[in-house]
Amino acid sequence: MTGRTAVLVMAYGSPDRLEDVEAYFTDIRGGRRPSPDAVAELTERYRQVGVPTPLLAISLKVGRQLEALLGPGYRVHVGMKHWTPRIATAVQRIVDDGADRLIGIVLAPHYSRISTGGYRAQVDRALATASAHIPIDFVDSWFDLEGYLQTVAENVHEQAVKFARPDDVVGIFTAHSLPARILEEGDPYRDQLLFSAGEIARRAGIRRWEFAFTSMSDTGEPWLGPDLLDVLQRRAGEGDRQFVVASVGFTADHLEILYDVDIEAQAKARRLGIEVRRPQMLNADPRFVEALAELVRQRDRLLQTV
Repeated sequence: MTGRTAVLVMAYGSPDRLEDVEAYFTDIRGGRRPSPDAVAELTERYRQVGVPTPLLAISLKVGRQLEALLGPGYRVHVGMKHWTPRIATAVQRIVDDGADRLIGIVLAPHYSRISTGGYRAQVDRALATASAHIPIDFVDSWFDLEGYLQTVAENVHEQAVKFARPDDVVGIFTAHSLPARILEEGDPYRDQLLFSAGEIARRAGIRRWEFAFTSMSDTGEPWLGPDLLDVLQRRAGEGDRQFVVASVGFTADHLEILYDVDIEAQAKARRLGIEVRRPQMLNADPRFVEALAELVRQRDRLLQTV
């Protein structure tokens, strides 16, 4: 190993205060201000889960643990896509530190041009602004990473066996929905999600499962479905009563977990008279961070041969 390798760990970002929600929402929308009603709805969701969400603290903890595992020769930085600390700020620190190369990892396993591509664009802009010419390896996806699949599967299994009839459990694997047009564009997002879900279900011993999406936006165009709440409704009507809802498209506790699953889906479950259990998220689980460390080592070896 020669020189210094910077690792940039990235996540979506989350507002620090309820007063920040409008600015945060505007950032997500590329500078277009949302309607007052939309701001009020999002603010209420954050009020219910509490701000700040654990996302930033978890991301920073992952960064610290990852740097400790990687050891000398590595420096891990953390940047958020839509809030502070910004990706651009982290990239500038990497440049100022004199890193010899850069490995970028988004804390979301599955690639989509709309989502993951936006992180890469911010990194590229920041490097261009700094007039930096650092060799970079941007990890587009890690949906088949062994440590990710196995850790989630173990967490799913842990919840499934708590039911009175574990063999009757239905697994519902979820992720953030995106506009359905990505399928026509050849985007691999849904296929990667289904691969991960299938592997996790197999390892966890879940015989019956399906995929659902959350967080659909009202943009006037179709989004990927089915919706999680609709799946619970249909499955309950078919007689199923025990569900493990595992959000495989995310790694950390944040709004889409703490509200969409823990509040909204649980409220739906109570109305339907069914039981829903959610596995713990990966967060900064040492098993997960070790898998990320091995991924970084592999990519770094390849980067140094270029």
